[in-house]
Amino acid sequence: MFLVTGATGGLGRRIVRLLRERGEQVRAFVRLTSRYSELENRGADIFIGDLTRERDIQKACEGVKYIISAHGSNEVSGGAQALDYRANIDLIDFGKTAGIEHFVFISVLGADRGYEDAPVFKGKREVEKYLEKSGVDYTILRPSGFASNLLVLAERFRQTGIYLSVGDLRNRSSVVSTDDLAKIAVDSVFIEGAKNQIFAVGGPKILSREEIPQIFGKIFNKEPVIVNPPLLVLDGVRAGLGLLNPKLQKSLGTFRTLLGNEFFCTAEEIARLEAVFDIKMESLEAFVRRYLGV
Repeated sequence: MFLVTGATGGLGRRIVRLLRERGEQVRAFVRLTSRYSELENRGADIFIGDLTRERDIQKACEGVKYIISAHGSNEVSGGAQALDYRANIDLIDFGKTAGIEHFVFISVLGADRGYEDAPVFKGKREVEKYLEKSGVDYTILRPSGFASNLLVLAERFRQTGIYLSVGDLRNRSSVVSTDDLAKIAVDSVFIEGAKNQIFAVGGPKILSREEIPQIFGKIFNKEPVIVNPPLLVLDGVRAGLGLLNPKLQKSLGTFRTLLGNEFFCTAEEIARLEAVFDIKMESLEAFVRRYLGV
């Protein structure tokens, strides 16, 4: 039995689908307010709970062999402490008590860089360190940005030709196919070379932010119009919010970190990933074409 948290998210839903396609037993940890009927129809065991409640986590871990932690906090909710950190610590502890054999943790590229203004990065790094010392076999995956998160922007671009990007357009990233990441997460529990390892996970090409709308332009045969507000605009918004809601101001630090820095994988990191998992990473262009039928 696999326990998948964040099972109705963009990544978690793909993980559950893949596990069911392979005939694996899956317990999908979901909230009552989430859309989980598709997962239930695929044969997943639906566990309705709250990741901020220890009793729910303890109950969800009963009879589980593998845990894939694919949940994350909502930036606006400021839930890094409760979800990105505390819930994962509880999952590790209760999973260990239940006798799990492997824990797959979806972290974030750059978690080890010490970003002080990014609660999500800090929380995930502390979980990484705790997991490494837990005595539980693990795989830590540090993905770059998800390609699935760009589908909304791609669809908007198809309709308008406009692409919005805040901050330095020269900043680089390694946008990863969310389907590839799901496959790697699932395969981590079966591949010996993935045991007790940390992997940077990204797409096959390092892309500047300016190249992304160019890719969309190629796909949809449109000349992109790039709207590029400076990062100072976000800083101004954060400062204003700080007067009304200091908690929200702090939570937006993660968003500020993501926009103000580069998150890309080296060629060596991608080569290692592809060799260990026997996979050819999908490009952003191929991912968008596949999903939007172009």
